[in-house]
Amino acid sequence: MRVMRVAIDVAPSLFGAAKLAPEARRVFPMRLSQPALAAACLFLTGFLGYIDYLTGYEQSFLLFYLLPIGLATWLGNIIFGFVFSVLSVLAWLISDVAAGVSIAGFWNPGMAIASYFVFTTLLAKLRTLLNELDQRVRDRTRALQREIVERERLDREIAQVADREPRRLGQDLHDCICQHLTGTALTAQTLREKLATRFAPEVVEADKVVRYIEEGIDLARNLARGFFSPELDAEGLVVALQSLAENTSERFQIPCYIDSDELVRAPDSSVATQMYRIAQEAVMNAIKHADARQIDIRLNRGDESLTLTISDDGLGFPDKLPQPEGLGLRLMSHGAALIGADFQVRRNADRGTSVTCKVKIPSTTN
Repeated sequence: MRVMRVAIDVAPSLFGAAKLAPEARRVFPMRLSQPALAAACLFLTGFLGYIDYLTGYEQSFLLFYLLPIGLATWLGNIIFGFVFSVLSVLAWLISDVAAGVSIAGFWNPGMAIASYFVFTTLLAKLRTLLNELDQRVRDRTRALQREIVERERLDREIAQVADREPRRLGQDLHDCICQHLTGTALTAQTLREKLATRFAPEVVEADKVVRYIEEGIDLARNLARGFFSPELDAEGLVVALQSLAENTSERFQIPCYIDSDELVRAPDSSVATQMYRIAQEAVMNAIKHADARQIDIRLNRGDESLTLTISDDGLGFPDKLPQPEGLGLRLMSHGAALIGADFQVRRNADRGTSVTCKVKIPSTTN
């Protein structure tokens, strides 16, 4: 035992050049300094040697010495593991000699050291592989984070372009086409009055021309109005939906009703704007593609969510979506994704389609 105590006292000097591998700390969250690791491994080796001495030579403790060897290799490095492989064999030999067992030859100690060295090498390789895998995961995670940030930026730009282009087209329709048609209508009206003063038979035809031009003006204005998607504040969603329902009823002669409390407000302006665009697109789809005869818009606020539902009594949504999906459906789904809302389109039980957009709201929102 005196020889073992000397080995334990001298061993720390052998680890002066052994440094803890920083990558091992990433795989193994436990953090130990170099002296603390050396002391822990020495204590385990000495403790196992003492237990080996108490149990006698009938019970082999060679397998249990892998604990300090593995700890030294995993938290230190391969040299650290080799050192404790040698110390473990010395502890085993010393315990057997102290228990009265004679050591014959070098075969058993040599095989033990070789086995420990193989174990240390394999464990060090495993740690290296885990470190490389961990680094690859970290690199891939950073790349995915950059990709997500870039995709969010592109989504915002696409949303801005998708909003700006219809506005520009609606403005051109209102400022150019409508004004041009208005000037044409005034010219036609002047011509009609001149023909009327002469009692010309072409007055009836001139009246038709004036009426057709005026209908074209109304049509162009309605088209321009449909291209405008206002930027709303949180309180303006209900008013905008009411205006949408009124304009739809007036323009297409289809009853469009809204059911909502006037005090309902969206969490912020972006949510209000996207919900209005979804309602606008759903209403136009019901009119153009579903041959709807009535449209209902409902905006309800729960304890934790704000739900927008647009229902119609049209042909109904197909059970199987076409591939690829329509542009309108993709635009509504994209708008819902921008505000983190749940978006669903389903076929009603009797007739028609229901479009639902549900967004979570903070509990403090009134």
